[in-house]
Amino acid sequence: MTRYDFLKSMGFTGAALMAALTACVRPEDTVVNALTLPGTSTPTASTTTTTPISSTATSATTTTPTTTTVANGTDLSTITNRLLTIDLASSAASSLKTVGGYITQSGIVVALTSAGTYVAVTQTCSHEPKKAVIFNVTEFYCTVHGARFDLAGRGKNSFGSRGISVYKVATDGKTLVVYN
Repeated sequence: MTRYDFLKSMGFTGAALMAALTACVRPEDTVVNALTLPGTSTPTASTTTTTPISSTATSATTTTPTTTTVANGTDLSTITNRLLTIDLASSAASSLKTVGGYITQSGIVVALTSAGTYVAVTQTCSHEPKKAVIFNVTEFYCTVHGARFDLAGRGKNSFGSRGISVYKVATDGKTLVVYN
């Protein structure tokens, strides 16, 4: 049921309905279509390393996404503080073969944001503690209230203003490890 249908069922009509629909909506809170299908391009093998950069804004610290793609056979077992390990060859990880694809597992959303670049964030929204965050084309999006977050976890609208946690990611092309 949409907000419009709900308000109509409650007896709102005409100007009262329009006032109720627009009363608490800001332009940056517009809902994005969470059902948009991801792109059809496929990732190519590459070697990249991005170093985390921290910035502070109004007492909140956000970290840019960190993806480490390691060439041929580097031992990922040296990584400590593992949160999640994904076999990229498994059928469960098939969504991570297409740019824009994502999976949710163990309270973490892992997305392939561009060829060879993975980003992992918490699935729990900071607006209200609900596990409803998904990846939507170029951003993370909460399907409950429309909170939007960039790839660094910073909020893109008032619902997402507190940001979400971004985790470090490393891969050797066969296995993906999400860690703190």
